[in-house]
Amino acid sequence: MQSTAAAPVNVLVYSDDANTREQVRLAAGRRPAADLPPVEYVECATLPAVLAELERGGIDACVLDGEAVPAGGMGVCRQIKDEIFRCPPVLLLIGRPQDAWLATWSRAEATVAHPVDPAALAESLAGVLRTKLAVGA
Repeated sequence: MQSTAAAPVNVLVYSDDANTREQVRLAAGRRPAADLPPVEYVECATLPAVLAELERGGIDACVLDGEAVPAGGMGVCRQIKDEIFRCPPVLLLIGRPQDAWLATWSRAEATVAHPVDPAALAESLAGVLRTKLAVGA
């Protein structure tokens, strides 16, 4: 089990909708699982902001809104997987369960359907963070 003094992990949350970003933050909370360090959120409302934060480094996982406009999270995910060296794992919010195949195309590590279910989001985010921390990349 991680020490409570562990350095926080940084999670980028991308959506053009401030309410969606807030739902993600509130659903996952400061610690999505007891075995993980605290989470600090970096919010982005545009693709250029996402790219700038990822280029800066220090992001441990991304939560991308597949319904964002004009740049949807699935396309953003595919782009960052192609362009960002050691791209952090991605949790993709999808509008319909039928969109899961598109999430596979985008190379997202996990998906959660809109509207955000707090338990499902926290569990999925914890899973991608555990993978990232286990790899140590």
